[in-house]
Amino acid sequence: MIVGLIWGMVIGHPTRIFAQDNPSGTTKTLVMATSPDYPPYEFKDTATSGEKIVGFDVEIAEYITNKLGYNLTVIGMDFNGLIPALTAKRADFVMAGMTPTPERQKNVEFSDIYFEAKNTIVSFQDQNYQTIEQLKGKKVGVQLGSIQQEAVKNWPDVIVVPLNKTSDIIQELKSKRLDAGVLENTIVKGYIAGNPGLIYHEVPNTEAAGSAIAFPKGSPWVQPFNQVIQEMKASGKIEQLAQKWFDRPVVTTETPEVPHGTGLKLDFNKIYSNLPYILAGIFITLQFSLVSAFFGFLWGTILALFKISTLKLLNIFSQGYTSIFRGTPLLVQLTLIYFATPQLTGYDITAFQAGILTFSLNSGAYISETIRAGIQAVDKGQKEACEALGIQYQLMMLDIILPQALRNILPALVNESINLLKDSTLVSVIGVEDLLRRAQIVGAEKYIYFEPLIFVAVIYYLMIMTLTWGANQLEYQLKRSS
Repeated sequence: MIVGLIWGMVIGHPTRIFAQDNPSGTTKTLVMATSPDYPPYEFKDTATSGEKIVGFDVEIAEYITNKLGYNLTVIGMDFNGLIPALTAKRADFVMAGMTPTPERQKNVEFSDIYFEAKNTIVSFQDQNYQTIEQLKGKKVGVQLGSIQQEAVKNWPDVIVVPLNKTSDIIQELKSKRLDAGVLENTIVKGYIAGNPGLIYHEVPNTEAAGSAIAFPKGSPWVQPFNQVIQEMKASGKIEQLAQKWFDRPVVTTETPEVPHGTGLKLDFNKIYSNLPYILAGIFITLQFSLVSAFFGFLWGTILALFKISTLKLLNIFSQGYTSIFRGTPLLVQLTLIYFATPQLTGYDITAFQAGILTFSLNSGAYISETIRAGIQAVDKGQKEACEALGIQYQLMMLDIILPQALRNILPALVNESINLLKDSTLVSVIGVEDLLRRAQIVGAEKYIYFEPLIFVAVIYYLMIMTLTWGANQLEYQLKRSS
């Protein structure tokens, strides 16, 4: 019953989405993938809209799909996972302020350009870099996979530092690890308003600029989307939406200006209205951790029994399995399972299911070694006594050997559970809105960095301390009963 309940949580998770590949299909839904940490293109106004992704790109997508007679579903993930999501057919199209570079065009198709923007150099006022020539020999931050990265590669004698998010560029700049950053002029105003002491200057584009919609190769949607884009340009609709989103006032909490390099100034009032959104991630994080720990323990127990089995085939399988899952990074396993499963099997595995499967398989490999050691640490006389009394092997393991082994390895199992809870932050890479992902989204929305991350760090610490206290109480009770 417990297994059925937990598995129902896994397969019944509401994030499952099916992308539609056929325009003549009966299901009137198109799936758009984006990275909701790039205001005002796409972001979450978590204090008001909560889970909903909003922004310039989203409103354009809603207009186009409505014109074509379809509903729109928007899913979020990291920017560098958007192209893999298309090739894995996890989405019908991508909108994320993305420019159709030659490298990207090798893997996906693009619509016509729907909006053009300029690049800017961001630096501190006392440095005030205004031209490309001034950046010779300087460390310049760009977003990984962005058109800014391609542009800065061609700037003479510039040291390019790719980072995962635009907010990371600002933070590295404030930490003095970068001399400057290159951001799009449509988003830079918010970061300037939220970070006193910074200044920006527009520079000529050295690469083909402009945002377009990305589609899988052979997508039937390219031409219909292009027709609506041209209609929107002709009617002035895109310009109207650009004014609505790019000229909107940036709401920030006023804090005293901090001179360059004088220290860190924190203001948690900035995230007060976003706390309900962040705290909702606790349930998702615990859901991942508890379900993965449950299945990981079951699978680890089975693997441990395989390792001590007299059947050579089971020994070879369990040892090889453990070697693979302990010898490869958990993040690689997670992304492979999430992006490769639809292509290899045709099954549209959700991010929740991919996370549970990955963490369970990975945790099982580690737990199996712990349980094996615990079983082998039980006095051999226990086994010999059972054999002398004619007790079946299965009953001996379940009723006598395993309970004693678990009592001995409880601290190691607790340590694995703590690691699992902390490692659950990796699911943010595939777009799951756990605590870490929600903190990053709030940080992007408010153009800040430390406050949301410090807040979730405290939450993680409290959860781990609670788990440790519970394990200590259980261990105390087991010692008393032994």
